[in-house]
Amino acid sequence: MSPVFSRQTRRLLRRTRRMALGTVAAGMAGQLTLAAGVIAVDAVRKRRDHVDRDAPVQDPVSTMVEGSRVTTYTYGQYLYDAMIAAIDEAEDFVYLASYIWKGDEVGQAFKDAILRAADRGVLVCLVFDGFANLVVPREFLTFPEGVHVLRFPVLRTALPIIDIRASGRDHRKILVVDGRVGFVGGYNIGSLYATSWRDTHVRVEGESVWELQNAFTDFWNRHKGARRPQLPDSGTVDWHTSIRAARNEPSRVVYPVRSLYLDAIDRAVHRIWITQGYFIPDREILHGLLTAASRGVDVRVVMPQASNHVLADIVAQSYYATLLEGGVRLHLFHDVMVHAKTMTVDGRWATIGTANVDRLSMQGNYEINLEIVDEAQAEHMEAIFRADLEHCHELTLEEWEKRGRVSRVVERVLQPLQFML
Repeated sequence: MSPVFSRQTRRLLRRTRRMALGTVAAGMAGQLTLAAGVIAVDAVRKRRDHVDRDAPVQDPVSTMVEGSRVTTYTYGQYLYDAMIAAIDEAEDFVYLASYIWKGDEVGQAFKDAILRAADRGVLVCLVFDGFANLVVPREFLTFPEGVHVLRFPVLRTALPIIDIRASGRDHRKILVVDGRVGFVGGYNIGSLYATSWRDTHVRVEGESVWELQNAFTDFWNRHKGARRPQLPDSGTVDWHTSIRAARNEPSRVVYPVRSLYLDAIDRAVHRIWITQGYFIPDREILHGLLTAASRGVDVRVVMPQASNHVLADIVAQSYYATLLEGGVRLHLFHDVMVHAKTMTVDGRWATIGTANVDRLSMQGNYEINLEIVDEAQAEHMEAIFRADLEHCHELTLEEWEKRGRVSRVVERVLQPLQFML
């Protein structure tokens, strides 16, 4: 190759590369501009049409699972009353992690309970996510010296995309008191969630509380820094296989919650009933659900008709046709936001926790889900699912195909943003 031709080739390659990068950049800019417009329009619509509605009220129900009592809550105020009562009974320690902790009436009630516990000499360790609470007044989440606080930082490295171990938000919601009672599920702390959101949380009493205590302890000791106390790491002599915690931990590049879902879907023979606030399945989960439906499994998903994140709704909608054509039944919960993260299989298996079926939860954030293999608990979760169906509209393929052209274009343009959600 002559030097001249070589120089010309190199110039052509550089020009082609610049054009390709420019095209990609322009495409991303277009997507982000459209996304910003959609968010702005949705915000105006929500302010204009906002009406306070109460979530369905259901009493908590308890089951015994291999020596541990599991109580399931689907109404926030009942859950908060139980959590604050547990904190008020604390004698040894209180470990509390919440993704969001709002500075409102409910948030203040939790803060007051924490301060009462600390005043009694109880060891109190708190974790909340810095990014999720940027809009919460910093003074509200400031505590006296006797309360140990870990505000999970917004950025833990200058290059979180390159260093995957430094990525992910702390999306967990855990409370453990004295090693005797623990709570986990989808509820954040705030007045909105107390009466106006439909979510699911469980209280565990007995030896299986170790699953939640160990999750909090491991996270705390890994991220506490030099100023905060080291928490004892006890281990357990009892392996209760009926209740196990799956913990996504980006700092260890471990994401077992996704495997938990995939394995349960693969085992299903009769029913897979899923409730999700944000349902954006990746390729493997989507394939698993479609395969299950093709072999005759009753696959259903309850999700919000309109969630609090319009982009998540639009990206989720880009999968509706594929799911409906494949025999998956979609039920849209109306009037209030459904935020639960649960699934049951065949009336034998259930999971309840903090992880959404989306990329951020399955392969991004710190999450925790309990896997419960017990017919009584699964039966109760199925009863909750049936009750939720009374507040849903089932979307049919015929109805979905009648949506307008603009909606189809917006779905197609924004679907690639799935990697951000």
